[in-house]
Formats: sequence, structure tokens, C-alpha cells
Amino acid sequence: MSVYNAACDVARPGNHHRLEDIPAHDPFVLTDAHSGTYYLYTGAAPQLHETDRYGVLVYKSTDLEQWAGPYLVFSIPDDSWAHPQHGAWAPEVHAYQGRYYLFVTLHHNDRLLEGEPIQGYTKHWRGTVIAVSDTPEGPFQLLNEERPVLPETMMTLDGTLYIDEQQQPWIVYCHEWVQMIDGTIEAMRLNDDWSGTVGEPVHLFSGSAAPWLPSTLSHSPDSLQDQVGVDPASSADTALPTDTASISDMAPHEPTVYVTDGCQLYRTSGGSLVMLWSSYEHDSYVQTIARSVSGSLEGPWEQLDPLVREDSGHGMLFQTFDGAWKLILHRPFRIPESRCHLFDIVDTGDSFRLA
Repeated sequence: MSVYNAACDVARPGNHHRLEDIPAHDPFVLTDAHSGTYYLYTGAAPQLHETDRYGVLVYKSTDLEQWAGPYLVFSIPDDSWAHPQHGAWAPEVHAYQGRYYLFVTLHHNDRLLEGEPIQGYTKHWRGTVIAVSDTPEGPFQLLNEERPVLPETMMTLDGTLYIDEQQQPWIVYCHEWVQMIDGTIEAMRLNDDWSGTVGEPVHLFSGSAAPWLPSTLSHSPDSLQDQVGVDPASSADTALPTDTASISDMAPHEPTVYVTDGCQLYRTSGGSLVMLWSSYEHDSYVQTIARSVSGSLEGPWEQLDPLVREDSGHGMLFQTFDGAWKLILHRPFRIPESRCHLFDIVDTGDSFRLA
């Protein structure tokens, strides 16, 4: 086993990588004004990075052009509920009250949940964990090693942090299409130490709410595997399940499924609350956006036109040190071909659009 390329070499971090060099999925950028550093987080996989288990990497830059790394900031521990060889998806890091919190989706494919497989995908333990560090460079330590943040009976992914108007922290997440058929985006309040949640889930919207999604498509049964490809949670050279799948009606006896991925929430300059999320249009990943009509997390949510098509998605917004908005996402979906792409973004007051 060897590293995929120099930009994947955890044992020998480099200083002059460019985004086109770095295989990445579900990218997340933290801007750290104190150090003047942009931190780019993505998953670590044994098949790409020659690590002994899955985890999270970070790359560092001061100009968004040249990146130093990769540096390993989190590895799945042996004594946690998650299997160290079953993947780490969608890492993101948030600064909160002087500390840094890593949200990342982990798995245990052998701990099954109730229900029959859908399109060949089993229901099993999958959920976001939260880990903490005093610096954005880690190492990050799990707050709860026994279970995900959300109830383990729920097959969920891509949890993100939202702080509401009363300064109450929430986890907003995607409820898997494998369990829901019509995947949803939901929210739950975090408990005081962020090791779990309190109250009941709040339904925000379902994947089928996007008006641009076709209700039925014509595909061969192989198209699911063709699209799924490989991400940092699976083998680098074998088509295995990842964090999403095609929305099509792949087989006559199976229902049409709708994917929800990569929820991220932002306020515009005019006070509108918007959410980035991703799904599929035909066999191509799409970066889209929704807006809360009420301006609150509970919605209702209206679906806006997609931001980027062309097999692109799981993006997030950040502001540069001079205040400019940027969108970073991955394209194409498949790993190791997937790379980060940056777009200039305009804050229109009631939404965001490409410049």
C-alpha cells in the first residue's frame, strides 16, 4: 500500500500543494483570523494516505492557492462505537467559545438497524460525532465514545452546527434515504456538553421538496454503483457505497429514493437564513440552496435554483480575510478523481449566488 500522490502523504507533509493536486471529498474551510490561516478539512483513508485507519486531515494556506499538508488531526479510536476501518465522512470544524469542535460522520457497518436493505444498502449505525481540541490543528478528542450525538436508531450523516437567535446550539443533519426513502434534513438541540441531544427531531424538509428533481428516471441497475464511486470512506479502487446515491427508481420492486447531503446554514447581509445542501439530478450531483421563509430554523423552507451542477456538491461558504464570500465544493463525485473547486459568491441580501 502506498500514498496516492505527494498531496496525500501524511508521513511527509509538503508546502506547495494546489487544490488540483489534493483528492478531497466534502471539503470544509475554517478561517482563523488569529493566525491568518485557512484550514481545509477532508477525510483520511488508508488507501489514499497510508494511514492505519480512517480519520480527518487538514491542509493549511494563507492565500487559498498554495496549501501545506496533509496533517492528521483525528483518527477513529479502537475503543469507540465506530469501526476504525468503516470510514469518516464530511468533517467540519467550528470555533465556539474559545475551543474548536470537529463534526464528522462515522460508521459501524456490522451493527445493523431494523429494516430491509434498500437498493442493496443495509441500515446500520451511522451518525455524526463531535470531538474537541484547543486548536484547529488538533488532535481532536471524542466527547462521547459510546454512541453518535444523535440517537443510534437513526441512520444519519453530515451533521453541522447552528446557533439560533437565543444562542442555543443545534445539530442540523441529513436523515439517510436508506432509512427514510425520501431523505430529510432535520435538527435537534444539543445538550449542555454536546455529547448528545435533547428533545425531538425537527423536520425541516425532504429531498423530494426540490422542484427541479425529476420524480422518476430511467436507469439500469448498474447506474447506482457507477455513480456512487469511491470516497474517503471506502476503497480507493473499488466501487463501494458512499454517503449518497442516485435518486432514480433503479429497480421495479424498489421505491424511488431522494438523497439529502451536506447541509450548511448561513445568514445573508439582509438577515435571511439560507441552507446549502446537495442531491442528484439524473446521474449528476448538484449543489443547491434553500431559504427559510420565516427566517428561523424551523422554516418553512423554500427551494431555490441550484447553484452548481456538473456533478458538483457537498459545498460550504466561507468569507476570506478581506470579507469576500467563497463557495468550496468537490467535483466530480468519485474519489480519487474528486477535487476542491472555489467559486466567488455574491450576497444579494436575501440569498447567495455565483458571481
